[in-house]
Amino acid sequence: MPHPLLILAIAALLLCLTAILIWPRKGLLALWQNNRRLSSRVLGEDALKHIHKSELHGRRPTVESIAGALQISTNETAVLLDTLQNQQLLELRAGDIHLTPDGRDSALHIIRAHRLWERYLADETGFGAAEWHDQAEHLEHHLTPAELDALEAQLNYPTHDPHGDPIPSARGDMIGHGGKPLTALPVDQPGQIVHLEDEPSIVYAQLVAEGLHVGMPVRVTERTPERVRFWSSGNEHVLAPIVAGNVSVVPVPAEAETAVGAGYETLADIPLGSRAEVVALSPACRGAERRRFLDLGILPGTVIQAEMRSPSGDPTAYRIRGALIALRRAQAKLIKVKREST
Repeated sequence: MPHPLLILAIAALLLCLTAILIWPRKGLLALWQNNRRLSSRVLGEDALKHIHKSELHGRRPTVESIAGALQISTNETAVLLDTLQNQQLLELRAGDIHLTPDGRDSALHIIRAHRLWERYLADETGFGAAEWHDQAEHLEHHLTPAELDALEAQLNYPTHDPHGDPIPSARGDMIGHGGKPLTALPVDQPGQIVHLEDEPSIVYAQLVAEGLHVGMPVRVTERTPERVRFWSSGNEHVLAPIVAGNVSVVPVPAEAETAVGAGYETLADIPLGSRAEVVALSPACRGAERRRFLDLGILPGTVIQAEMRSPSGDPTAYRIRGALIALRRAQAKLIKVKREST
């Protein structure tokens, strides 16, 4: 006959296992069901986002294009679209997929969340440019409209994400960047980068490796079927046309070229003993570096004096708000300044 204590122990173990499995909200079954619902919601929101982007760019969204964007089968996509249609988020007209007003609102909510998260990741964290998009893809599904409003206010109501894409307002309004592909900029015409396409990621990674960012001045010197050669911020770049097409620019009148960067100085240009007033931080200054500069008081209007340089020539010590701070030349080049007249 089994020992009573053994029977009691087995019963307690079975009770614990049952509780772990079916405990309301926190049991394995509840977590599995919640994750399944979340996965279905995420796929639906991603589908709405894809359809909206297709409509915006004049492309026809199809079952195949949605399946490719979501990386699921066409059968799964068909079931998903049927669910979204039943939820009155999309409709079929003459065989074409269209968003309903509610579907467009849902799509804009996700797009707004994604681009606000990218702005947050760029300005407030140490994530690199190549990581912003993937991180935002995971975060965009977890904020309510009220939480998005709070994030927007925290970021001081930005109109564009760090790639130059417009951020929809709470009402759905957007301010386009107005750019054309770099491949369309006439040779020797000054321009300014207003947008870098972040998809596909392999192309965006090449743009990041080139050191390109929104706000940079550009001037094309050569354009052939094989390459686009251009100068930006004192450096020459050569891109294949298919890559250069992911860079959007606006032309700049020759007399206004200094307004996009050709005429400003950086802190690295200031000789020892001279003082300069901070005008702005370069758009290339992101993440942890930007936060450090702000914490040091490097803000527009701050006066900085170059005091001493290390024997090797780098770094240089600057007097900033009464404190002596060492900055490498690469860091000092991120700080735009206006030299004080002597």
